[in-house]
Amino acid sequence: MRASIVIRTLNEGRYLEDLLLMIARQETPGIEVETVLIDSGSTDGTLEIAARHGARVTHIRKNEFSFGRSLNRGSCFATGDILVYISGHCIPVDAHWLQALCQPLIDGRAAYSYGRQIGDDDSNYSERRIFAKYFPETSAIPQEGFFCNNANSALLRSAWEAHPFDEDLTGLEDMELAKRLVQAGEKIAYVAEAPVFHHHQESWAQVRRRFEREALALRSIMPEVHLSRVDVMRCLLSSVRGDWQAARKHGVQSTSKTDMLRYRWNQYVGSFKGNHEHRRLSQRAKERFFYPQVNEKAAQDDWLRPLRRTPPHESQQPEG
Repeated sequence: MRASIVIRTLNEGRYLEDLLLMIARQETPGIEVETVLIDSGSTDGTLEIAARHGARVTHIRKNEFSFGRSLNRGSCFATGDILVYISGHCIPVDAHWLQALCQPLIDGRAAYSYGRQIGDDDSNYSERRIFAKYFPETSAIPQEGFFCNNANSALLRSAWEAHPFDEDLTGLEDMELAKRLVQAGEKIAYVAEAPVFHHHQESWAQVRRRFEREALALRSIMPEVHLSRVDVMRCLLSSVRGDWQAARKHGVQSTSKTDMLRYRWNQYVGSFKGNHEHRRLSQRAKERFFYPQVNEKAAQDDWLRPLRRTPPHESQQPEG
């Protein structure tokens, strides 16, 4: 069996070296591994890093780019029975990531899986709490619902061939595909034992645009979803209060109160702009998709506290 690791890249030189080193360290008995980049015009050394590590590279023009189209092109270029998607700024935590992520697909328990995402000292604490909400420490194989995230996921090639990614969405191509797979009788698996560090180095404007395009895409996936201005203010006040209380409780000092407030402001302003549609949504659905509450178990999770890791290039290099 072969797994193809497909990485979308645009100037990912900052973390790509560490990512490729960790891919080389994966322990996958019985699984052959190839790495594929689908690049949309990098100028920062990304392609040179990929060449040093033997990755196969294909390209998509910026004027053709969409998240779904780039993954379809990369998947077509790849040769694996399992297509593994990971962001160029995500780094596997350990050498068992790939095996754990693929195992539900190998065992026939799911057609699509996604793994845990964790922040570190450089991550805004508010974002680490979002990670804790959507990527808890307990696996669900299979899970209920169709949430999924392609920053750290695996998909059967046969499932992708039958259900390629939507190329017109502004984001959330993973959730849209997962929804179609569930409707077709397939299963989605959440694998907590396949964690990655997810590094977001974004300006406040980039944070706002990310939530805006995702909320815009969510309108296509769940057209009943609607955030009013009252919802935005309620979410903002609730989330900021929760962030500050949790940070004080756990002694977090890596993110200032001001930066937590600014993150949440841009999150909800972006979400409102992208999602503003005059339809009603149940309170339960609003809480699931927009309210950033973290359950007590997740709030006590050590992953929420400041973390430090040893970059792969500063530790022992893989032999051979």
